[in-house]
Formats: sequence, structure tokens, C-alpha cells
Amino acid sequence: MEQVRARDGATIVLHSTGVGPGIVVVHGGGTTIDVYRRLARALADRFTVHLYNRRGRADAPPRPMPYTADQEVDDLAVVLEHTGSGNVIGHSSGGFLALEAARRLPIDRLALYDAAISIDGSFPSAWLPAARAAAEAGDTAKSLAITTAGINSHMAAGRLPLGVRTAIIRAFLRTPIGRTMGDLLPTTLEETALILAHDGPATRWAGVSAEVLLACGADGPPYYVEQNAALARALPRARTLTIVRSGHDAINRAHPRIVDPLVEFFAAPVTPERARH
Repeated sequence: MEQVRARDGATIVLHSTGVGPGIVVVHGGGTTIDVYRRLARALADRFTVHLYNRRGRADAPPRPMPYTADQEVDDLAVVLEHTGSGNVIGHSSGGFLALEAARRLPIDRLALYDAAISIDGSFPSAWLPAARAAAEAGDTAKSLAITTAGINSHMAAGRLPLGVRTAIIRAFLRTPIGRTMGDLLPTTLEETALILAHDGPATRWAGVSAEVLLACGADGPPYYVEQNAALARALPRARTLTIVRSGHDAINRAHPRIVDPLVEFFAAPVTPERARH
């Protein structure tokens, strides 16, 4: 572990493993870096993988208010500068933040998995007011039940009565990952609101000059497939990849069907056009 000084003086704790070119992972919303350690180990024989908890989690500094994407981009900039890395993996809301960062920072290669962005209203939002109301009322289980169904509308479980879903979530909250997701639920709702506030056309990110891999799971929400297609049309150096038998958390499971394309993507030489930027 290393300590890195953020631009506002806060301390970012960097967890690094492996050998080779650096890759920085920007993790998703309702979790910490712990669930990405399997991915880091799977890549460690070819790359040095750098994990850091985003603010408000585990060993990270407190989350500043108001919460902005600028703070997240500034922290990523410091980590990239400290590690000398030009490669980034972004997952879920971390994918949104990594894509925002790629508009401003010298990122060579960016791999996104189920990047939680909103293109012309593509990301589901109708569930958010009810989830916020339940959270504000102190009913974490109900709020998380509304949130998971709202984001995963393709799943049959999301169509169960709310009381049933809430009971299931209440049991889930007693597991280690469930406790983490419950504790971070206000953060998840805040990040979702930020993503929705940045809704717009895919051309918003047309200035991203990095090589971009837009990956998603075939078993995940279908809007990720549609969003990736729209982004690929807008970005100058992007391609899409839909990974079979994979859901939203598949990148944490680090199956070879996900790891192998990442290794191929990050091991390839940067195109001459990108190298001149």
C-alpha cells in the first residue's frame, strides 16, 4: 500500500499488485475495492493493477459535499500521475467517472464494463424518487429493493411484489456484501442522481481520444448494449464487446471470458494516431 496526496490535501490509499504496465481500476458505486481483488490477481501476471477506494468508503477520505464528478476526476488524475499509468478500467458508476475523466486526462486505453451513463434518457430513473424517500425514512431494505429492481428491470425478481423483494433484501443485508451495499446506499443514490444530471447525447464524449473498449454482459440490463452502441458511434477509437454468460458483477468474478479480452486490449500497442496526442 502507498499513500497518495490528493489535490485538496486528503490522503488516497493505493493498493497495488502485479508486474508490468499499470492499470488503474475505478470501482462501482455500492461497493469497495475488496470485490475487485480477484480481477487484480487475474491481471497481475501481465500488469500492475492499482486499486483505490473512492471517497466515503473504507480507507478513503470522507466524501465531500457537494458531491461532484470533478472531485472524482481530480482523485483519478492524482493516482494516474503517481503511478505513471495510462490504462484505466471503469465499472458501473466508476465507468461513468472514468469516461468523464478521459475527456480531460491523458488516458491511453480505457476499458468500461457496464458503464452507468445516460444517453438521451437511456438509464432508468423512474425508481429514484421512491428509493430516496425510503432511504430518508430509514428503510434501507425497502430502498435497496426499489433500487435493484429499478436498475435491473430485466430480471424476473424485480417484478415480485415490493414486500417480497424487501424481505429478500432484508436477509441479504445480513451478509458481508449486503452490509456494505446497505451502508453505501446513500452514496449509490447520490451517484445515480449525478449520472442522470449528466444525461445527454453520446457526442458529449466525442472528444475522448483514448482507445476504448465498451464491454457489457449479455445477461445484464439491455440498456448497456444500446448505450455502448451509441458510444461506439460517437467515440473516434472505440469498439464494443458483449460477453456471454455474464451479468453486471461478472467483472468482479474475473472469469477468463472477461479477463482474456482485457489482457488483449491493454497489451496491444497504442495506435500511432493516439500516441501523437
